[in-house]
Amino acid sequence: MRRFSQRNPLVTLSDINITPLLDLAFVLLIIFVITTPMLEQGMDLKLPKGGKADRKLSREDFRTVEVSAQGIYTFDRQHMTLDQVESELVRAQHSNPSMVIFIRGDENTPWKLVFGLMDRLSNRGLTNFSARAEPPGAR
Repeated sequence: MRRFSQRNPLVTLSDINITPLLDLAFVLLIIFVITTPMLEQGMDLKLPKGGKADRKLSREDFRTVEVSAQGIYTFDRQHMTLDQVESELVRAQHSNPSMVIFIRGDENTPWKLVFGLMDRLSNRGLTNFSARAEPPGAR
C-alpha cells in the first residue's frame, strides 16, 4: 500500500489525456455542420408583382469587344479606335435595346484601357455589359 508514497511527488505524467481534446473537436464539428447550411441561405423575400417576364436572349443580342495587350480594340472582328467602338455600340443599342456587351481583355491588358471602355459605355447609357474571363482549366 505504500507503493505510491515511495514515488517522487514531482514525477511528471508521460501520458497526455486526449479525451477532452477529442470532445472539443467533436463539439466544434457539430457546430460547423449545423451552422454552415444556415449561412448559405439567402433572405426569404416575397417579390412584388409586375414588370415583364424575362426574355430569352438570342445570338444577335450579344456584341463582343476585345482589348489586346497593345491597346487595340476589336469589334465585330474589325480593329477600331475607342471612339469608333463607342459609336458602333450606341448605334447597335438603338436597333436592339436588349443588347448585351461582352468585354474581353487579354490578361496582360492594362486595366485603364478596359475601365476606360466601361466608363464611356456607362456615360452613353450602355450599362448592360459583362467582363469575360476564361474558365479555369480551359487551356
